[in-house]
Amino acid sequence: AKQCDDLAVADFTYLYDPARELFFTGFNVSEHRSDSSFYDLLASEARLCSYVAIALGQIPQEHWFSLSRLLVVSRGAPALVSWSGSMFEYLMPLLVMPNIENTLLDHTCKAAVQQQIEYGRLNGVPWGISESGYNRTDVHLNYQYRAFGVPGLGLKRGLSEDLVVAPYATAMALMVAPRQACENLQRMAADGRSGAYGFYEAADYTPAHLPPDETSVTIRSFMAHHQGMSLVALDNLLHDSPMQRRFMACPPCKAAELLLQERVPKTAASVFARNAVPETVRMLSGESGMRLFTTPTPPVPEVHLLSNGRYHVAISSAGGGYSRWHDLAVTRWREDATCDGWGLFVYLRDPATGDVWSNAHQPTLRATKGYEAIFTQARAEFRQRHIGLDIHTEISVSPEDDVELRRITITNRTPDARVVELTSYAEVVLATQAADEAHPVFNNLFVQTEFAPASSAILCTRRARSHEERPPWLLHLMMVQAGEPGEVSCETDRSRFIGRGGSLVAPAAMHTMAPLSNTVGSVLDPIVSLRRTVTIPPHGTAAVDLILGVTENRATALAHVEKYQSLRMADRAFDLAWTHSQVTL
Repeated sequence: AKQCDDLAVADFTYLYDPARELFFTGFNVSEHRSDSSFYDLLASEARLCSYVAIALGQIPQEHWFSLSRLLVVSRGAPALVSWSGSMFEYLMPLLVMPNIENTLLDHTCKAAVQQQIEYGRLNGVPWGISESGYNRTDVHLNYQYRAFGVPGLGLKRGLSEDLVVAPYATAMALMVAPRQACENLQRMAADGRSGAYGFYEAADYTPAHLPPDETSVTIRSFMAHHQGMSLVALDNLLHDSPMQRRFMACPPCKAAELLLQERVPKTAASVFARNAVPETVRMLSGESGMRLFTTPTPPVPEVHLLSNGRYHVAISSAGGGYSRWHDLAVTRWREDATCDGWGLFVYLRDPATGDVWSNAHQPTLRATKGYEAIFTQARAEFRQRHIGLDIHTEISVSPEDDVELRRITITNRTPDARVVELTSYAEVVLATQAADEAHPVFNNLFVQTEFAPASSAILCTRRARSHEERPPWLLHLMMVQAGEPGEVSCETDRSRFIGRGGSLVAPAAMHTMAPLSNTVGSVLDPIVSLRRTVTIPPHGTAAVDLILGVTENRATALAHVEKYQSLRMADRAFDLAWTHSQVTL
């Protein structure tokens, strides 16, 4: 017993943030830093850790009351909202922590089980949804694993897009609704969901995960912790909760029992209005994980991440976002709940009329016809129609080079030849996000730029602060792959591009028909911007490739510039991105 007590000694304080009175979700050992997210919901498996840490006197009781108690009305009864609406979040702590009748947690657990039962009935499948394996495998044929839940119980978006039932979730429900749980387990056994070692991991009913002509797939694996939770739940049901009694036999745990006796609020409470706004996303068949958005301004930003493991691009359904290389910010970005005006943008202009818009909703915020943002594993796409032109933008990250490619295909739907001017824009950082947020003006002073007109490319780097420092190099080029190209010009000074008192919605550079100023060198506020025109024949098509990337030295940057002059190399990067997504994702 003493040895067990010694092994049970744990210090929870290094994962606790006293300022927020919350636990970090974890600690990144390789980067020697705490995660940036927190466990902030009472309806979470982490409340077991919170209870123990408070009972041991390692953290104050105020932490328990800092956990969110956002409520949702489930079948007429209030229930706490969790993150993913999974059975694990609600019931796992009950394996060892007592459930006190008529308390907030008691009502919540019972309401969560009933919501799970109702959701299974509505879908015509057994109930019990939690985090589990599902019918996707990696290159080693290992089942993939993530959290699934019931819509309406979880804050996480897109819970209705998957339907994966895990028998261990029903086994844990034996502690709350034993008769219904037994009947559900019998149904799953009759469906062939059990094997030599008990119930299999899960049954996947998600259409996008199934082979042709199949309605479900059994995930034929066994996870020790899920089997263990099932055994403990059975033990609690059959032997009057021995694990809970052992837990409360510990004097510190018993002393904190009052925390579990919180009543259901009878006065005004914070209620989560689920289903208040209809979903604007559709899952499309034909490619796994494809998302389609027809509005650039959803109530909650819809974001997509593209990466090769070193170079990362985050982009929203409006076209904003950022690029990063390892831990360095490539383009400037700031967290903003109302605006999305950061990232690599492309302005389009009809020189004949002076009409200006952008290839996505950002940054001009112009409304166009047929707007679509399409996110798949390998790329992000934007489609729109404007003044007789169809504009299709494809964005991918090359798996072999640390570059992002943006191909803008413009189709002329009119009987006349059209000239379209394209102007790119991105603010250069080449420093860590924290450094840029702390001293953006100071960091800008070290960036210097150069222009290679023959290659239609801009190169940027930071002046080294010591002999040992080897600053990276940024490259940006614009190549016309189809259509008749015009001369290229550049701008690397933000003040010249935007103008005094201007903004990215209507910058000064878009008020004049002249080429950009070709300003390069050590500018006070560095950007990369390229401009050129392309002529499109009647009912013809033009294609323009924009490349933005980072390398470790100037020689490699010049090699990449030379490499991506070729249409074949750009096509190869798009093809490799698709292949890479199929193999690794």
